[in-house]
Amino acid sequence: MNDKISQIERGERGSWISIIAYVSLSILKLLIGYLFNSKALIADGLNNTTDIIGSIAVLVGFKIAKIPPDKDHTYGHLRAETIASMVTSFIMFVVGIDVLYNSVRNLFSPKIETPQMITAWVALFSALVMLLVYRYNIKLAEKIQSDGLKAVALDNRSDAFVSIGASVGIIGAQFNLPWLDPLAAFGVGVIIIKTAWEIFTESSHNLSDGFEYERLNHMKITVKTIKEVKIVKDIKARKQGSIAIVDVTIGVRPTLNVVESHEITEIIEKRLMKEFPDVQRVHVHVEPIEVSTSDPT
Repeated sequence: MNDKISQIERGERGSWISIIAYVSLSILKLLIGYLFNSKALIADGLNNTTDIIGSIAVLVGFKIAKIPPDKDHTYGHLRAETIASMVTSFIMFVVGIDVLYNSVRNLFSPKIETPQMITAWVALFSALVMLLVYRYNIKLAEKIQSDGLKAVALDNRSDAFVSIGASVGIIGAQFNLPWLDPLAAFGVGVIIIKTAWEIFTESSHNLSDGFEYERLNHMKITVKTIKEVKIVKDIKARKQGSIAIVDVTIGVRPTLNVVESHEITEIIEKRLMKEFPDVQRVHVHVEPIEVSTSDPT
Protein backbone atom coordinates (compact mmCIF):
# COMPACT_ATOMS: atom_id res chain seq x y z
CA MET A 1 0.00 0.00 0.00
CA ASN A 2 2.91 2.34 0.72
CA ASP A 3 4.15 1.84 -2.85
CA LYS A 4 0.71 2.78 -4.18
CA ILE A 5 0.61 5.94 -2.05
CA SER A 6 4.04 6.87 -3.41
CA GLN A 7 2.74 6.41 -6.97
CA ILE A 8 -0.33 8.54 -6.24
CA GLU A 9 1.89 11.31 -4.87
CA ARG A 10 3.90 11.24 -8.10
CA GLY A 11 0.62 11.52 -10.00
CA GLU A 12 -0.24 14.59 -7.91
CA ARG A 13 2.96 16.26 -9.10
CA GLY A 14 1.90 15.68 -12.71
CA SER A 15 -1.48 17.28 -11.98
CA TRP A 16 0.20 20.30 -10.40
CA ILE A 17 2.41 20.77 -13.46
CA SER A 18 -0.71 20.76 -15.66
CA ILE A 19 -2.51 23.24 -13.40
CA ILE A 20 0.42 25.68 -13.44
CA ALA A 21 0.72 25.41 -17.23
CA TYR A 22 -3.03 25.88 -17.76
CA VAL A 23 -3.28 28.92 -15.47
CA SER A 24 -0.34 30.63 -17.16
CA LEU A 25 -1.42 29.83 -20.71
CA SER A 26 -5.11 30.62 -20.23
CA ILE A 27 -4.30 34.10 -18.92
CA LEU A 28 -1.89 34.68 -21.83
CA LYS A 29 -4.31 33.41 -24.50
CA LEU A 30 -7.38 35.26 -23.24
CA LEU A 31 -5.47 38.52 -22.86
CA ILE A 32 -3.82 38.37 -26.30
CA GLY A 33 -6.96 36.96 -27.92
CA TYR A 34 -9.18 39.84 -26.75
CA LEU A 35 -6.56 42.51 -27.45
CA PHE A 36 -5.78 41.30 -30.98
CA ASN A 37 -9.17 39.95 -32.11
CA SER A 38 -8.68 36.17 -32.35
CA LYS A 39 -11.79 34.07 -31.73
CA ALA A 40 -9.75 30.88 -32.10
CA LEU A 41 -7.23 31.94 -29.45
CA ILE A 42 -10.02 33.03 -27.09
CA ALA A 43 -11.70 29.62 -27.55
CA ASP A 44 -8.36 27.96 -26.84
CA GLY A 45 -7.95 30.07 -23.69
CA LEU A 46 -11.45 29.22 -22.47
CA ASN A 47 -10.65 25.56 -23.03
CA ASN A 48 -7.60 25.94 -20.77
CA THR A 49 -9.66 27.55 -18.00
CA THR A 50 -11.84 24.44 -17.83
CA ASP A 51 -8.73 22.27 -18.00
CA ILE A 52 -7.72 23.92 -14.73
CA ILE A 53 -10.94 22.67 -13.14
CA GLY A 54 -10.44 19.22 -14.64
CA SER A 55 -6.86 18.96 -13.37
CA ILE A 56 -7.97 20.11 -9.92
CA ALA A 57 -10.69 17.42 -9.97
CA VAL A 58 -8.07 14.77 -10.73
CA LEU A 59 -5.82 16.19 -8.01
CA VAL A 60 -8.68 15.91 -5.50
CA GLY A 61 -9.25 12.36 -6.76
CA PHE A 62 -5.62 11.55 -5.97
CA LYS A 63 -6.03 12.99 -2.46
CA ILE A 64 -9.12 10.85 -1.80
CA ALA A 65 -7.49 7.75 -3.34
CA LYS A 66 -4.77 7.91 -0.64
CA ILE A 67 -7.34 7.48 2.14
CA PRO A 68 -6.91 3.97 3.64
CA PRO A 69 -9.77 1.42 3.63
CA ASP A 70 -12.53 1.88 6.20
CA LYS A 71 -15.68 -0.01 7.22
CA ASP A 72 -17.66 1.48 4.32
CA HIS A 73 -14.86 1.18 1.75
CA THR A 74 -13.16 -2.13 2.43
CA TYR A 75 -11.39 -2.00 -0.95
CA GLY A 76 -10.11 1.50 -0.25
CA HIS A 77 -10.85 4.72 -2.15
CA LEU A 78 -8.80 4.15 -5.29
CA ARG A 79 -11.78 4.56 -7.62
CA ALA A 80 -11.93 8.25 -6.67
CA GLU A 81 -9.20 8.70 -9.28
CA THR A 82 -11.43 7.23 -12.01
CA ILE A 83 -14.45 9.25 -10.85
CA ALA A 84 -12.31 12.40 -11.12
CA SER A 85 -11.48 11.45 -14.71
CA MET A 86 -15.18 11.18 -15.51
CA VAL A 87 -15.85 14.59 -13.91
CA THR A 88 -13.13 15.99 -16.17
CA SER A 89 -14.89 14.57 -19.24
CA PHE A 90 -18.20 16.22 -18.23
CA ILE A 91 -16.50 19.61 -17.87
CA MET A 92 -14.86 19.21 -21.27
CA PHE A 93 -18.20 18.29 -22.90
CA VAL A 94 -19.82 21.51 -21.65
CA VAL A 95 -16.93 23.69 -22.82
CA GLY A 96 -16.73 21.93 -26.18
CA ILE A 97 -20.42 22.55 -26.89
CA ASP A 98 -20.08 26.20 -25.85
CA VAL A 99 -17.07 26.69 -28.14
CA LEU A 100 -18.94 25.07 -31.05
CA TYR A 101 -21.95 27.35 -30.52
CA ASN A 102 -19.91 30.55 -30.39
CA SER A 103 -17.72 29.60 -33.35
CA VAL A 104 -20.79 28.96 -35.55
CA ARG A 105 -22.32 32.26 -34.43
CA ASN A 106 -19.08 34.13 -35.21
CA LEU A 107 -18.66 32.31 -38.52
CA PHE A 108 -21.97 33.74 -39.79
CA SER A 109 -21.42 37.13 -38.23
CA PRO A 110 -21.76 39.98 -40.77
CA LYS A 111 -18.43 41.38 -39.58
CA ILE A 112 -15.45 39.16 -38.95
CA GLU A 113 -12.31 40.92 -37.75
CA THR A 114 -8.96 39.59 -38.91
CA PRO A 115 -6.78 38.62 -35.93
CA GLN A 116 -3.24 39.96 -35.69
CA MET A 117 -0.25 37.70 -36.26
CA ILE A 118 0.93 37.86 -32.65
CA THR A 119 -2.00 35.61 -31.71
CA ALA A 120 -0.65 32.86 -33.99
CA TRP A 121 2.76 32.96 -32.28
CA VAL A 122 1.08 32.74 -28.86
CA ALA A 123 -0.90 29.71 -30.03
CA LEU A 124 2.24 27.97 -31.37
CA PHE A 125 4.14 28.70 -28.15
CA SER A 126 1.25 27.26 -26.13
CA ALA A 127 1.21 24.12 -28.30
CA LEU A 128 4.91 23.54 -27.64
CA VAL A 129 4.45 23.96 -23.87
CA MET A 130 1.50 21.54 -23.76
CA LEU A 131 3.31 18.92 -25.86
CA LEU A 132 6.16 18.97 -23.32
CA VAL A 133 3.67 18.66 -20.44
CA TYR A 134 1.90 15.81 -22.29
CA ARG A 135 5.12 13.85 -22.78
CA TYR A 136 5.97 14.17 -19.10
CA ASN A 137 2.53 13.18 -17.87
CA ILE A 138 1.89 10.29 -20.28
CA LYS A 139 5.23 8.67 -19.41
CA LEU A 140 4.54 9.11 -15.71
CA ALA A 141 0.96 7.79 -16.10
CA GLU A 142 2.23 4.64 -17.84
CA LYS A 143 4.91 4.15 -15.20
CA ILE A 144 2.57 4.43 -12.21
CA GLN A 145 -0.48 2.92 -14.02
CA SER A 146 -2.67 5.95 -13.29
CA ASP A 147 -6.03 6.39 -15.07
CA GLY A 148 -6.43 9.87 -13.63
CA LEU A 149 -3.06 11.14 -14.81
CA LYS A 150 -3.62 9.46 -18.18
CA ALA A 151 -6.83 11.51 -18.56
CA VAL A 152 -4.86 14.65 -17.71
CA ALA A 153 -2.17 13.72 -20.25
CA LEU A 154 -4.74 13.10 -23.01
CA ASP A 155 -6.22 16.49 -22.22
CA ASN A 156 -2.73 18.00 -22.47
CA ARG A 157 -2.29 16.46 -25.92
CA SER A 158 -5.66 17.64 -27.19
CA ASP A 159 -4.83 21.14 -25.96
CA ALA A 160 -1.62 21.10 -27.97
CA PHE A 161 -3.54 20.08 -31.10
CA VAL A 162 -6.15 22.73 -30.36
CA SER A 163 -3.46 25.43 -30.21
CA ILE A 164 -1.92 24.20 -33.45
CA GLY A 165 -5.34 24.32 -35.13
CA ALA A 166 -5.92 27.82 -33.78
CA SER A 167 -2.59 29.02 -35.18
CA VAL A 168 -3.43 27.58 -38.61
CA GLY A 169 -6.74 29.43 -38.64
CA ILE A 170 -5.11 32.68 -37.53
CA ILE A 171 -2.37 32.45 -40.16
CA GLY A 172 -4.95 31.69 -42.84
CA ALA A 173 -6.92 34.75 -41.80
CA GLN A 174 -3.90 36.89 -42.71
CA PHE A 175 -4.49 36.00 -46.37
CA ASN A 176 -7.89 37.70 -46.55
CA LEU A 177 -9.69 34.64 -45.25
CA PRO A 178 -10.96 35.92 -41.87
CA TRP A 179 -13.57 33.15 -41.69
CA LEU A 180 -10.74 30.67 -41.09
CA ASP A 181 -10.33 31.98 -37.53
CA PRO A 182 -13.88 31.09 -36.32
CA LEU A 183 -13.66 27.92 -38.41
CA ALA A 184 -10.53 26.98 -36.47
CA ALA A 185 -12.46 27.70 -33.28
CA PHE A 186 -15.09 25.22 -34.47
CA GLY A 187 -12.35 22.63 -34.93
CA VAL A 188 -11.18 23.39 -31.39
CA GLY A 189 -14.67 22.53 -30.11
CA VAL A 190 -14.73 19.24 -32.04
CA ILE A 191 -11.36 18.18 -30.60
CA ILE A 192 -12.48 19.07 -27.07
CA ILE A 193 -15.64 16.96 -27.39
CA LYS A 194 -13.75 14.04 -28.97
CA THR A 195 -11.20 13.95 -26.13
CA ALA A 196 -14.01 14.25 -23.56
CA TRP A 197 -15.74 11.23 -25.12
CA GLU A 198 -12.54 9.15 -25.01
CA ILE A 199 -12.01 9.94 -21.33
CA PHE A 200 -15.69 9.31 -20.54
CA THR A 201 -15.84 5.90 -22.26
CA GLU A 202 -12.69 4.63 -20.54
CA SER A 203 -13.80 5.90 -17.13
CA SER A 204 -17.32 4.46 -17.42
CA HIS A 205 -15.87 1.15 -18.63
CA ASN A 206 -13.68 0.88 -15.55
CA LEU A 207 -16.39 2.05 -13.13
CA SER A 208 -18.80 -0.59 -14.49
CA ASP A 209 -16.19 -3.32 -13.82
CA GLY A 210 -15.30 -3.66 -17.48
CA PHE A 211 -12.00 -5.33 -18.31
CA GLU A 212 -10.19 -6.01 -21.57
CA TYR A 213 -11.03 -9.51 -22.83
CA GLU A 214 -7.57 -10.05 -24.36
CA ARG A 215 -5.78 -9.28 -21.09
CA LEU A 216 -8.16 -11.49 -19.12
CA ASN A 217 -7.58 -14.36 -21.53
CA HIS A 218 -3.83 -13.82 -21.23
CA MET A 219 -4.16 -14.07 -17.44
CA LYS A 220 -6.10 -17.31 -17.80
CA ILE A 221 -3.36 -18.78 -20.00
CA THR A 222 -0.75 -17.68 -17.45
CA VAL A 223 -2.57 -19.49 -14.63
CA LYS A 224 -2.99 -22.61 -16.79
CA THR A 225 0.79 -22.88 -17.24
CA ILE A 226 1.23 -23.59 -13.52
CA LYS A 227 1.83 -27.32 -13.18
CA GLU A 228 -0.58 -28.20 -10.35
CA VAL A 229 -3.49 -26.27 -11.90
CA LYS A 230 -5.65 -28.84 -13.73
CA ILE A 231 -8.35 -26.41 -14.81
CA VAL A 232 -9.19 -22.71 -14.60
CA LYS A 233 -12.89 -22.88 -13.82
CA ASP A 234 -13.43 -19.13 -13.68
CA ILE A 235 -11.43 -15.91 -13.86
CA LYS A 236 -12.60 -12.33 -13.46
CA ALA A 237 -10.83 -8.99 -13.16
CA ARG A 238 -11.78 -5.39 -12.52
CA LYS A 239 -10.03 -2.05 -12.15
CA GLN A 240 -9.93 -0.38 -8.75
CA GLY A 241 -8.58 3.02 -9.66
CA SER A 242 -5.23 2.34 -11.26
CA ILE A 243 -4.81 -1.20 -9.92
CA ALA A 244 -6.37 -4.45 -11.12
CA ILE A 245 -8.02 -7.03 -8.87
CA VAL A 246 -8.22 -10.61 -10.13
CA ASP A 247 -10.51 -13.40 -8.87
CA VAL A 248 -9.60 -16.94 -9.97
CA THR A 249 -11.23 -20.30 -9.33
CA ILE A 250 -8.98 -23.27 -10.08
CA GLY A 251 -9.32 -27.02 -9.94
CA VAL A 252 -6.56 -29.18 -8.42
CA ARG A 253 -6.06 -32.86 -7.51
CA PRO A 254 -8.28 -33.79 -4.55
CA THR A 255 -5.34 -35.49 -2.81
CA LEU A 256 -3.54 -32.18 -2.17
CA ASN A 257 -3.52 -31.02 1.43
CA VAL A 258 -4.24 -27.50 2.67
CA VAL A 259 -0.58 -26.46 2.73
CA GLU A 260 0.03 -27.65 -0.84
CA SER A 261 -3.10 -25.89 -2.10
CA HIS A 262 -2.05 -22.68 -0.37
CA GLU A 263 1.39 -22.86 -2.01
CA ILE A 264 -0.31 -23.04 -5.42
CA THR A 265 -2.35 -19.92 -4.67
CA GLU A 266 0.83 -18.05 -3.73
CA ILE A 267 2.49 -19.13 -6.99
CA ILE A 268 -0.53 -17.84 -8.94
CA GLU A 269 -0.49 -14.51 -7.10
CA LYS A 270 3.23 -13.96 -7.68
CA ARG A 271 3.04 -15.02 -11.35
CA LEU A 272 0.13 -12.68 -12.17
CA MET A 273 1.63 -9.74 -10.29
CA LYS A 274 4.96 -10.23 -12.06
CA GLU A 275 3.51 -10.54 -15.56
CA PHE A 276 0.86 -7.81 -15.15
CA PRO A 277 2.30 -4.80 -13.26
CA ASP A 278 -1.11 -3.26 -12.48
CA VAL A 279 -2.33 -6.44 -10.76
CA GLN A 280 -1.89 -5.87 -7.03
CA ARG A 281 -4.60 -8.08 -5.56
CA VAL A 282 -5.31 -11.70 -6.48
CA HIS A 283 -7.98 -13.86 -4.83
CA VAL A 284 -7.69 -17.57 -5.58
CA HIS A 285 -10.39 -20.13 -4.78
CA VAL A 286 -9.30 -23.77 -4.90
CA GLU A 287 -11.65 -26.67 -5.68
CA PRO A 288 -10.87 -30.39 -5.88
CA ILE A 289 -11.52 -32.13 -9.21
CA GLU A 290 -10.80 -35.47 -10.80
CA VAL A 291 -7.56 -35.54 -12.73
CA SER A 292 -9.35 -36.53 -15.93
CA THR A 293 -11.49 -33.36 -15.93
CA SER A 294 -10.69 -30.99 -18.76
CA ASP A 295 -11.39 -27.29 -19.11
CA PRO A 296 -14.76 -26.92 -20.84
CA THR A 297 -13.83 -23.47 -22.09
